[in-house]
Amino acid sequence: MNFSIEYMYKHPKSQLKIRFVSDPVSLQEAIFTANDLEKTGRISEMLFIDTKGVTWTKKELLKLTEVKKEEPKEIHVFFDGGFLAESRMSGQGIIIYFSQNGIKYRLKKNTSFTNIESNNEAEYAALWAAARELEELGVQYEQVLIQGDSKVVIEQLKGEWPCYEVNLQNWADKIETLFKKLQIEPVYEWIPRNENKDADQLVNQALNGKIIKAKKEVIDNF
Repeated sequence: MNFSIEYMYKHPKSQLKIRFVSDPVSLQEAIFTANDLEKTGRISEMLFIDTKGVTWTKKELLKLTEVKKEEPKEIHVFFDGGFLAESRMSGQGIIIYFSQNGIKYRLKKNTSFTNIESNNEAEYAALWAAARELEELGVQYEQVLIQGDSKVVIEQLKGEWPCYEVNLQNWADKIETLFKKLQIEPVYEWIPRNENKDADQLVNQALNGKIIKAKKEVIDNF
């Protein structure tokens, strides 16, 4: 999550006061900049505004920093879902890259949801599985990049396409409610299928009855 710094500059020898608002910066950059500005002795009424428009004090940001020290960050999610109409089977695959305590990890997981009625619903179920995994990892107050090759899911959750199917809207509501609870800011991005091969492989393995959950340390995120 990024923060804009809003503060009042006051000249020490006049009544001049000017309000400034910075570009959004990371939590660490916001605190560093605030400390540096305070050294001038010319700053008052400093507040921090997150990307959801919520206002924080410096004391609250410092407390948030302590809370987040052990939590995952730099999170990148890939998701994919598949549905076999003839067998009524579905498969979901997710890959989550994240860093924690200075170490980068990759988590791979698949599952097979029941009572799925279409490929689009299987894709939503995959993203729901990813959201639940983020909750299990302890992700909070983070911006999360989410990529998938389902234009329906990506564009509907971005608000670009309407959602007329009740079952898909139910999945979307569950996902958005959980993200709101965790204060996660999702950034949705469509990618072509050939860039989502690893998640697709997990889907095929789930459809073949091979369930996987594996976490490993990696050198690079992508």
